[in-house]
Amino acid sequence: MRKCETIERLYLDFDGFFASVMQQAMPELRGRPVGVIPFETSKAKYTTVIACSKEAKAYGVKNVMRTGDALEVCPDLVLVMQRPDLFRRAHNALLNEISCEIPIDTVKSIDELTCKLGKNDIRFPEDLAQRLKKRIANNVGPHITCSIGFAANRLLSKLACKVDKPNGVTIWHPEGALQYLSALPLSEISGIGGRMERRLNAAGIFTTAQLTATQPKQMRALWGNVNGERMWYALHGYDIQAQPTGRGMYGHGRVLPPELRKIHQCRDIARLLLTKAARRMRRDRYYANKLWLWLDLREGGWFGQRDLPCVNDDQAILNALGVIWDKARYELPKRHEIVRVGVTLLNLTSADARQLDMFLDDDKDRQRWERITFSIDNLNRKFGKRVVSVGPWKLPPGGYAGGKIAYTRIPSAEDFW
Repeated sequence: MRKCETIERLYLDFDGFFASVMQQAMPELRGRPVGVIPFETSKAKYTTVIACSKEAKAYGVKNVMRTGDALEVCPDLVLVMQRPDLFRRAHNALLNEISCEIPIDTVKSIDELTCKLGKNDIRFPEDLAQRLKKRIANNVGPHITCSIGFAANRLLSKLACKVDKPNGVTIWHPEGALQYLSALPLSEISGIGGRMERRLNAAGIFTTAQLTATQPKQMRALWGNVNGERMWYALHGYDIQAQPTGRGMYGHGRVLPPELRKIHQCRDIARLLLTKAARRMRRDRYYANKLWLWLDLREGGWFGQRDLPCVNDDQAILNALGVIWDKARYELPKRHEIVRVGVTLLNLTSADARQLDMFLDDDKDRQRWERITFSIDNLNRKFGKRVVSVGPWKLPPGGYAGGKIAYTRIPSAEDFW
């Protein structure tokens, strides 16, 4: 394993991405505290601010904050409905501009990415940072800013990126990395959540300096797996690459408007979310063996599941949802308020590994429905919109079901059909 002798990575994080894109697109929002909400509703105080601008953050508004609480700390907060397709187009435009200056190594999320530095960039990182910022301002818009961190590896550059936000540039050279790290609380280290911090505290580790003073095997024991050892080497400036991960599931969730939170009102939304998740799954050539339905209630929650016979067609998947939904209607009193509905297709099988099931007439009925579903997909793809669907297709208020605001997944154009 190689220890880096100089900075090798750049990590770039767009500042308040969703709100700043809205400000760039809508001049009347510039310079004002902005909160992005999932849908327009007459009961706005009962929804959530899912993203906010730097002006709003200065007042104490935070991402994923109840709108009523946000308005208390910032009465002048301007609430605007999300526009996921605009965010997707802005993301693609920004990636295009950045790639003109330096190849992008990995897109970590809709507002974060990392790059490997070339020899000249290693010598003059400040020049590269200024070129990137200038290109974004000139070609996309000056109201979308970014913070940039330089360090030996991806983890350290990500931590450096957080130090000087918004619109900052931070460089951590290897010889001073441990000193820079010691100033950060444990909670700032990527990969250390509340539960892990409590475990570290129980082991007598309360600061980042104490964490970096441990040994690799000790970190492995604290994490209970090799990830702890990998983190030790990353924190000490070694060239640690992220391990490849396989696809585990496809799903969508949706917060419901206050006026559509009864069990009889939100089944169509669940069907739509599941249809879009299944379409994404088919696009990647997978089949599902299990379906989950989860309902977040005002008090508590409800969960149901059903095994699937390795399917990916809409008819089989929607029939399974119907069975689970009937159970939910039976078990949940009508007075229950459903705040959020979500669906997940999991236990995936690659199309190359799928085997036919002769006990389910898989060679006849199932394949016939698969052909129908693929024909529907091809028609929708040909016309670039939804022209055919299995059953009703009722968009919830605000639309964007399946193509909603996303941090870790970049919606494709098809997600908005």
